[in-house]
Amino acid sequence: MDTTQDIGVGTILRYNGDLCQITECQHRTPGNKRAFVQVRMKNLRTGKTLDQRYRSGEEVEIARLEYIMMQYLYPEGETLVCMNPTTFEQIYVPKLLFGEGTKFLKENMEVKIGIESDIPIYAEPPTFVEVEVSHTEPGVKGNTATNAMKPAQIETGATLNVPLFVNQGDKIRVDTRTCEYVERVKG
Repeated sequence: MDTTQDIGVGTILRYNGDLCQITECQHRTPGNKRAFVQVRMKNLRTGKTLDQRYRSGEEVEIARLEYIMMQYLYPEGETLVCMNPTTFEQIYVPKLLFGEGTKFLKENMEVKIGIESDIPIYAEPPTFVEVEVSHTEPGVKGNTATNAMKPAQIETGATLNVPLFVNQGDKIRVDTRTCEYVERVKG
């Protein structure tokens, strides 16, 4: 059995029948009292965040996931169909697992899927994606002294704020974790 010494940020625990990913982990030793580990976890099924305190050395159940790089094919209802590029096996991954990153997925994009007992329980889009701006208003000349932003719709249908110098047809790089513009792509 695993103990609190084996856990850290990113570890997935089985807690109260659900799988939870640790987002914060601190080992504390207060004065003359016993040491403990304070963790903040995100429930992978509901998305809720919860705090838990464990005694130092207490037993915990770590979920063993198999991570596979898969190819995103297309959406189907509340799921996304992904294919293993080596075995050509297709699986249905709930959109909820991708979070806000779903807005930036394009067909044939490579995604990371975490599987336990043939059930996808973790999904991660690429950290940065390159997309084309399909519609935005032209920038006003001379209004570049401040970090002014304007809304832009990208090829996947999502809308985000971009700097004034970005025009329709430009390719931009987007961070899928924060859903923000990073830079304009040359070429």
